[in-house]
Amino acid sequence: MGLFGSNDNVEDLMYNAMSLMEKNQPKGAISLFNKILKKESKNTSALFNKGLALNQIKKYSDAITCFDILLEINPKDAQAWNNKGISMAENGNIQAAAECYDKAIEADSKNASAYFNKGVLLDKLQEREEALTALDKAISIDSRKPNVLIYKGIVLGKMKRHEEALNCFQNVCKNYPNNQDAFFQKGVQLAELGQHKKALDVFDDILKKFKDNVNVIYAKSRSKAALEMYPEALELLKQAVAKNPKIIRSWAKEEPIFTKLHSNEQFRKLVKL
Repeated sequence: MGLFGSNDNVEDLMYNAMSLMEKNQPKGAISLFNKILKKESKNTSALFNKGLALNQIKKYSDAITCFDILLEINPKDAQAWNNKGISMAENGNIQAAAECYDKAIEADSKNASAYFNKGVLLDKLQEREEALTALDKAISIDSRKPNVLIYKGIVLGKMKRHEEALNCFQNVCKNYPNNQDAFFQKGVQLAELGQHKKALDVFDDILKKFKDNVNVIYAKSRSKAALEMYPEALELLKQAVAKNPKIIRSWAKEEPIFTKLHSNEQFRKLVKL
């Protein structure tokens, strides 16, 4: 069965389409899923994966159509409900997305992904206690996915529950030592707790591997400023501004740690105060 062989039977088409999905080539995969669906309009695997591919290329309304056909075939298809919810959320239809996640959970009470997506949605709506409840449920079903623990930590951080957030990130760092997102968030929470020297150690470790990471450079600048190491803070801020002027200037203007620098000519020039 060669990739893109001349044989157009459904099995070969599906094999080739899934190969393209694995190679992150959703447009090519969609073309093959369409060929399958011309032959078998109710092929659930082709419909589902076409929906996923359409989500990847941001054609959310078309993805919803695929998931709706699946739900006509099987109204209790939890994965179809969950992924329809993702499409709805991306389309800005928040209420419909929430309903889809609830339908997914109703169809499969062990659907950790639906609980996670519901938690993310509730966080965006600033319903943070409810978001934590949904995220905890996702963790209780499947504790192996670090992204859920990381998101829980981020929500706790937004709620100013920094010790609990730090604990979340430390757990991920311990179990997933290559997860740079968790290490970065650990550094952020240490900084929020005023432990800037420890935060700097974390940021320095990350920058050894990712020396151009603008978020880490900016976070390091904040901690240097908090420790009143102003020349170093300003040099780091200069580097961050050079990489992403609009966002970094916006952050720096609003950052309380930089307040003492508001009369500094170099700072004012950097952030265009």
